[in-house]
Amino acid sequence: MSDNKRMDRRTALKQIAVGGVVIATIPMLDRSGSALAEGQHVHAMAAAPVVAAEPWKPLFFNAHQNETVIVLSELIIPTTDTPGAKAAKVNEFVDLMLSEEGEDRKTDFIRGLSWTDKKSNELFGTNFKDATPEQQNALLVTLSSGKNTALEDQIGVEFFNTIKRHTIDGYYTSEIGLIKELGYKGNTYLDEFPGCTHPEHQK
Repeated sequence: MSDNKRMDRRTALKQIAVGGVVIATIPMLDRSGSALAEGQHVHAMAAAPVVAAEPWKPLFFNAHQNETVIVLSELIIPTTDTPGAKAAKVNEFVDLMLSEEGEDRKTDFIRGLSWTDKKSNELFGTNFKDATPEQQNALLVTLSSGKNTALEDQIGVEFFNTIKRHTIDGYYTSEIGLIKELGYKGNTYLDEFPGCTHPEHQK
């Protein structure tokens, strides 16, 4: 989530598809070392068929929970001049991390998601993911201020801190966050590592 002016959302990331495999044909030699006679039939090596990747499926979330995490993570790290958390597939990272967590942490996270929907319904009459961006931001501001001591909101405050941490970890270990956002260049020596420059993440 950012209070700064944001750029318009990018329409979509272009996907690079592998069109086909070009096979370079090299004249096949016989045992004497000369090229096989012209007209002699030669079997070219067949290209291995391109197998489409299996669609991603959550290991832990159900469909509604996954969609809510996508919305939450994008509000925490939105698209600006670089892609945001949704494009970095932070939801997939969070799902994987939670699938390997203990039952207590799984329960706490799902309780937080449920609380967020309940609070959104109380305030706006709809689940969090279906609220307007302004409504979503208003709710998150009350949870992220650090000054909310209302007992009834503490589940939400703790949940926001948890998903914020997961979002930052997932984003800045993704290709988009690490390379496009931070400009990481692999094994190149750096005098200093800038880290995240968003003011709201420095707290």
